[in-house]
Amino acid sequence: MTTLATTGRVQVLGVPGDRHEEVLTPEALDFIGRLDAAFAARRFDLLTERRRRSALLRGGTPLDFSRATKPIRNDPDWRVARPAPGLTDRRVEITGPPERSMAVNALNSGAQVWMADFEDATSPTWENIVRGQLTLIDAIDRRIDFTTTSGKEYRLTDRPATIMVRPRGWHLTEKHLAIDDRPVPAAFVDFGLYFFHCARRQIDAGSGPYFYLPKLENRYEARLWNDVFLLAQDLLDIPRGTIRATVLIETITAAFEMEEILYELREHSAGLNAGRWDYLFSLIKNFAHRPDFVLPDRATVTMTAPFMRAYTELLVRTCHKRGAHAIGGMAAQIPGGEPAAREAALAKVRLDKEREAEDGFDGSWVAHPGLVPVCRTVFDEVLGDRPHQLERTRDDVHITAEHLVAVRRTAGRPTPEGVRDNIAVALRYYDAWLRGQGAVALNGLMEDAATAEIARVQIWQWLKHRAVDRETVLGLLDEELATLGATYPWAQLDQVRDLFERTALGKELPAFFTTEAYARHLVGRPAVRG
Repeated sequence: MTTLATTGRVQVLGVPGDRHEEVLTPEALDFIGRLDAAFAARRFDLLTERRRRSALLRGGTPLDFSRATKPIRNDPDWRVARPAPGLTDRRVEITGPPERSMAVNALNSGAQVWMADFEDATSPTWENIVRGQLTLIDAIDRRIDFTTTSGKEYRLTDRPATIMVRPRGWHLTEKHLAIDDRPVPAAFVDFGLYFFHCARRQIDAGSGPYFYLPKLENRYEARLWNDVFLLAQDLLDIPRGTIRATVLIETITAAFEMEEILYELREHSAGLNAGRWDYLFSLIKNFAHRPDFVLPDRATVTMTAPFMRAYTELLVRTCHKRGAHAIGGMAAQIPGGEPAAREAALAKVRLDKEREAEDGFDGSWVAHPGLVPVCRTVFDEVLGDRPHQLERTRDDVHITAEHLVAVRRTAGRPTPEGVRDNIAVALRYYDAWLRGQGAVALNGLMEDAATAEIARVQIWQWLKHRAVDRETVLGLLDEELATLGATYPWAQLDQVRDLFERTALGKELPAFFTTEAYARHLVGRPAVRG
């Protein structure tokens, strides 16, 4: 990869684009370089520990709550920080990529919070990453209004949603920025650019720099983020505790350390979120070797499954015990089409949100502006004039380690339709992701990377335990690739097949399809070392 620019320790390897210089300033890149110098080695060590712990789980080591941190869990006195400006009432949060038109629609949707997602809903092309940062700067400066060539106008209202940003996870790198021929951790890039350019802007606007933290697996990874926050605030002379972050509990190992994660982040904590689709992916991935963890079609594994109920009820109890918001999971339906189908989709969303509100959640996620009214109505009915229900401490909830992994009661064999659906969804999402689209409408749902992850690890798990035979999967793969090519003549079928075979059909199960796809296909040029 040819170096196109160098600023201090940081080499910019990505192709320059319109207004890139507003984001990739020497000062901003130096800020990223300082984060990298302070924390890159710790990140590397934590990823090494992830692999070690994953090997232990494959070897049969049971998951349990840590004895070493029992004093933290048993201490009744500590609490997280009080809600920051704009984060007191979070009854409806909308998520999506920081793409200009989608950003305007999300900010105007009536939701209390918009999560600008650089992770699962963004395909990390260089242009997407830099343009996403420009979108956030323009949104805060109220320069985001525009009119399309067809005459459609996008205008920001007077009371837009509070912005939160989800940077990419610890496991990902940004190969278009390098230090000593090593790619910079993507989390430092996404967090660093936004914080450097927008922290002061947000404070001046009466809000603050707020984040969602994805894919954390334990308290040590939360501690690393907390230390990043401390240094970042010190470097820009911003008071400690100004940053607030909500952690997505979307890995099975993090579910056993919810209180510890809140404790590590307590002065910066804005609560926990039930990232349920990635949570299922994590559970399958970590226990794919065990025949007693074989799950049926993903569509049949609902939030009423005992092990999923245990996870969400523990999350609410943990958050409210410590004065933290508990935010529910995603409703991904796209409310369109025929009236009957639309009403059925909205009814399904309403039932899901009613369960969350009645369980004690303080708010929930939607993926489409059309779902904001139904979600808000449900939480209005429970909350009334209250901004949250932190007073509901759920002392009636008593969850053990066995409850969190009680998958046997949900176990079952896949149906032929479920196998085909997983293959079709993975292929279609892979194709869109490789073409630079991270939020994809599939079968009436707005899907992101978590859906493709569940789909492909289930295929791997079913093959390993002979719940489906390899010949059937290969036959369906050929059929669905042919359908994809006929529907979308521009589809990159060879790359899609290669990616599916590597991530779903290999002897070993890769931890994430995104790392495989990014390294082999998305960058599109020789990668820097590392």
